[in-house]
Amino acid sequence: MIRPAARADISRIFEIRDSVTENRLTDPESVTEEDAAWYVDNDALWVWQEDDGTINGFAAGDPRDGWVWALFVAPAHEGRGIGRALLEHTCASLREAGHPIAKLMTGAGTRAEQHYRKAGWIETRRADTGEIFFEKPL
Repeated sequence: MIRPAARADISRIFEIRDSVTENRLTDPESVTEEDAAWYVDNDALWVWQEDDGTINGFAAGDPRDGWVWALFVAPAHEGRGIGRALLEHTCASLREAGHPIAKLMTGAGTRAEQHYRKAGWIETRRADTGEIFFEKPL
């Protein structure tokens, strides 16, 4: 169900990204299709594809610095373990890239915050904007 993303998947990836109710982009220009293409081209972006070919989630990890760049699941498919599986896959790829620790950030008070805490991620600091920085040993 998890496979490497292709450039042809980018439009669906942005559909999912734009459909979420939490962790919405306040500046759509801050994450571009060119950004996603870089992750695709560097084998660092994965999708969750159902048997019928529908993509219902995606994740990316930056092999340069150990950051989880993205983790999103289509709202109608939340709660099925897709996000957990994609995050585990992303962390494994960061470990294979030589990173001993994975890092990410998310909004405070979100379901994502609770998801990361339950998965053993450790809060390291908060930004002035309220976003929480997390780390997890790999």
